[in-house]
Amino acid sequence: MRTNRIIEAEFFFGATPEIFRRAGELRKNMTLAEGVLWNHLRLKQMKGFTFRRQHPIGNFIADFYCHKMRLVIEVDGSIHNIEEVKERDEGREYMMKELRLSIIRFTNNEVLNDIENVLMKIEKHLSGDKR
Repeated sequence: MRTNRIIEAEFFFGATPEIFRRAGELRKNMTLAEGVLWNHLRLKQMKGFTFRRQHPIGNFIADFYCHKMRLVIEVDGSIHNIEEVKERDEGREYMMKELRLSIIRFTNNEVLNDIENVLMKIEKHLSGDKR
């Protein structure tokens, strides 16, 4: 485990060591759609912005996070269509909005079958156009 100084960094919003452990596991086991999107976000390929994958934020783990823009990107599989999971997602979004974070969501299908449109929407958001 990394030092407490890193865990206490502002952009983790008080995440616990357990959340860091779980985020590490998720980084090792990304979904196909997450991997496809990560290949476009990593190494500052998206307008020069740094993104982190499976990033701890409080009690949650964001699929992708750009701290400079306070932007969370979530990639949702079909499990997110289940009512209980939808409610949990709404709670996560509420908490993240309370932290003044923006959230954009894409389905696995969008990422896998229309990556150009997904990237265009992210670029618009990074340019300040949140439509």
